[in-house]
Amino acid sequence: MTHKRRILLLTTPNSYRTPAFLDAAQRLGIDVLQAVDMPEELSDHWGYRLGVPFHQVERAAAQIVDALAGSPVDTVLAVDDSGALLAARASHLLGLPHNAPDAAEAARNKALMRQMLAAGVLPSPAFRLFSTADDPAVVAAGAEAEIGYPCVVKPVDLNGSRGVIRANDRAELLAALRRLYALIGAARPFLVESYIPGVEVALEGMLDNGYLTVLALFDKPDPLEGPFFEETIYVTPSRLPATTQQAIADCAARAARALGLHMGPIHAELRINDSGPWIVEVAGRSIGGLCSRTLRFGSDASLEELILRQACGLPIESRERQKQAGGVMMIPIPGPGILRSVRGLEDAQHMPGVESVEITARVNNPIVPLPEGESYLGFIFARGDDPADVERSLRQAHAALHFEIEAEIPLFVR
Repeated sequence: MTHKRRILLLTTPNSYRTPAFLDAAQRLGIDVLQAVDMPEELSDHWGYRLGVPFHQVERAAAQIVDALAGSPVDTVLAVDDSGALLAARASHLLGLPHNAPDAAEAARNKALMRQMLAAGVLPSPAFRLFSTADDPAVVAAGAEAEIGYPCVVKPVDLNGSRGVIRANDRAELLAALRRLYALIGAARPFLVESYIPGVEVALEGMLDNGYLTVLALFDKPDPLEGPFFEETIYVTPSRLPATTQQAIADCAARAARALGLHMGPIHAELRINDSGPWIVEVAGRSIGGLCSRTLRFGSDASLEELILRQACGLPIESRERQKQAGGVMMIPIPGPGILRSVRGLEDAQHMPGVESVEITARVNNPIVPLPEGESYLGFIFARGDDPADVERSLRQAHAALHFEIEAEIPLFVR
């Protein structure tokens, strides 16, 4: 009799990623138990069997082991960074294959990542670790002496470019530090690192016993030069030369090894300039938001299906991305306030090449842009025969949208 696979999925109540994994599991006939980042006493109210505090890793891992006693799973899988360390720790206690907890921590803690990449002699920015307990003037003096300008202020444990700010001189650095201190609170670690010029790409890959298969390489055609680093358009396949793409893949594979990652999905951000590829970050997870919708593999498999197949030891038909170009635009928030209305949606959805437009921000709710915010207004998806056509479709659809935002008192005044 064929063993029916069963997984524990670690997620958050509002994660964009959860529905895609649940849909993939249903297609594959995999049973899913969800562990959600919330107090245990609230999980029943919200209809979840298991609520655990992700930030209390040892306590949460023990809860998971107790909950699975006599009811084993084939794998523990985190849908995003929030549960990555817990998934590794719980897997270790349960004797399930997974990246080691130390590797999972290195892939989510940017300070530890920088240290390990430097030890592995990977091309990555110069850096220094500071704390919000330090006086901003002392931080600025130290960063100026050791890093120089331009530099980038970066929290060690936030995602999606939150709190990441470029500074070109001392006045801008002090302003960035004030903004960061307000965001992350007292006595919290953060980095100041050198700014790496160049074009930026995102690599989606899968590790099998340390061997990296590149699933997709996304160009980011909008310049990400600061002062904030809000990502917008991803388009694949990349238009970079084949030799450059191979250098990017080699660099990402070396970076994963340096962090100790050897299995499962990775999402790497790199910059390319005259010196070659530079590692910005490597995460032990798949692409965030709804962006995985741009990817289909083999006959018609989703990225989540590939991840689940690998995690459960099921055969994978093909890791080759379907040939048609695809792209996504994460719709940026132009300013803080209350979103009152969205117009032009029908026009945007009918632009040539556009597959769908998903507005995820809720009308009559507050919206906050980067660097303080952590979300987008929504997502635009397009396909076409050529990456340039896809990029054009995304821009045309975005131009058709109009967002009415009622301004509030600014969150921060320089």
